[in-house]
Amino acid sequence: MKTYTLKPQDIERRWWLVDATGQPLGRLASRIAQILRGKHKPTFTPHLNGGDFVIVINAEKVKITGNRKHEQRTYGRYSYYPGGYKEETLGSLMQRYPDRVVEM
Repeated sequence: MKTYTLKPQDIERRWWLVDATGQPLGRLASRIAQILRGKHKPTFTPHLNGGDFVIVINAEKVKITGNRKHEQRTYGRYSYYPGGYKEETLGSLMQRYPDRVVEM
């Protein structure tokens, strides 16, 4: 019996449409990461990018579990200028850009 190794010319990519309505954020993110990496396929090879493409709809309706997580969880960015570090809470980021919460 020989070990099968995926070759770059044998990679087949599919598009996945994921509805985020009512799904917990962490579980949704881990499932999307598996699809992007290609771990759901029987031909998974760690050194090749054999993953699929994902489109997420209804990102503003994702479920955030836990008490006060909207105020406690922060997302930061840095502009590479002195004093350029900005932090934003999950609640304010969900109001402005709900797709970035799923992305991050």
